[in-house]
Amino acid sequence: MIKELTKFRLGMITAVIGTLVLGFVLLFGILGYFLGFGELPYIITGALSVLTAITLLQWLFGPLLIKSFYKLREVTPSDPNYNWLYNIVQEVSIYNRMSIPKVYIADVPFPNAFAFSSPLYGKNVAITLPLLRILSPEEIKAVLGHELGHLKHRDTELLLAVGLIPTLLYWLGYSLWWSGILGGGNGRNNNGGSLFLVGIVMIAVSYLFNILVLFLNRMRESYADVNAALTIPQGAKNLQTALAKIVLYTDPRVLEKAKKTAGGSVGKMLFFSSLERPEISSSDVEELIQLWKTQKVSILSDIFSDHPHPAKRIKMLDKFIS
Repeated sequence: MIKELTKFRLGMITAVIGTLVLGFVLLFGILGYFLGFGELPYIITGALSVLTAITLLQWLFGPLLIKSFYKLREVTPSDPNYNWLYNIVQEVSIYNRMSIPKVYIADVPFPNAFAFSSPLYGKNVAITLPLLRILSPEEIKAVLGHELGHLKHRDTELLLAVGLIPTLLYWLGYSLWWSGILGGGNGRNNNGGSLFLVGIVMIAVSYLFNILVLFLNRMRESYADVNAALTIPQGAKNLQTALAKIVLYTDPRVLEKAKKTAGGSVGKMLFFSSLERPEISSSDVEELIQLWKTQKVSILSDIFSDHPHPAKRIKMLDKFIS
């Protein structure tokens, strides 16, 4: 078990550092090229400034938008209807040796859970109403062990930082593309045709970085699964059944609507379970788990997913069931 945890920690650290270094080397390399001539197209300067400001505001005030978007209602110890949920979060927090986050119920039509944080609003965890209806208290503990794992690892902030790279690359490429069309921006040494080509290349590279971000999020989710398996009694088994229930009880039509209003790619990555519903051939929880244990998932089918395929999560959790 310790070996698995160490593997995920080292994998996460290596992947995050590698992605950040590669991304910023590329960004600063392009910017350095223009600054070496003592000039930078105004359109690029403006785009980078606006994106940096938006990202900073999103980091600081994002919880306000999330609370409004998902109709979050805070649960307190004195809540007459859901004080039991607060007590469960408190118990899971003790297992994880961390302070209890703020607890919310999300009024959305699909079963799921997510965690979010910021320097201004602290740590927060939210569970949707349908999830409370379909899971047992022990399964809810396992899901919360996963979500509090995100807060403990501080990987929600990492996701925002890494997710900024493809966005910056795309808008920098888009700005260079337009600067080339407009004749090279404000610099006399800039060649419009070269700027246009560099812009196209950077837009393509931004899509490649998006694949890296998806890979990092899959690692992040697996790391949180490991946290639940190691900190919650019977966490691995209960997380398996919780995942199967979420998939079985989620209406695909509801998911299609949710994907359009989930707050972008980063918003979809926050959830415990993917908003992409896999094909299933069973309506029984235990039968579905057994099918996943024998299912082979190809690399290509997983590469564009923001969460590990349920079959991969089930097989990994099996390692923690004695």
